[in-house]
Amino acid sequence: MDASRGHNGIQLLLTAEQEAQQIVNAARNAKLARLKQAKEEAEKEVAEFRAQMEADYQRKLTETSGDSGANVKRIEKETEAKIHHLKTEADRISHDVVDMLLKHVTSVRY
Repeated sequence: MDASRGHNGIQLLLTAEQEAQQIVNAARNAKLARLKQAKEEAEKEVAEFRAQMEADYQRKLTETSGDSGANVKRIEKETEAKIHHLKTEADRISHDVVDMLLKHVTSVRY
């Protein structure tokens, strides 16, 4: 009777081990399925974010490129105004600068 009892105990242990292995396998499969689902959700979120950023970029690009002609004209006007101002100032003080240079070149210092 001890032999059948021992054999019966071994069978119970083997059965319990198989059940435990099935539980571990089921948990592992559930974990893998959840990881796959999380990866798919993350990829979907990244794609949505990328599409949103691209749309914002294209919108801003359209807004600024339509305005670039006006910016170029404004910058050209500002540049012309500055050039005109510099020429006027140069004409105004050129006589004084020439006199000052002649004075320093012709004066003798000991």
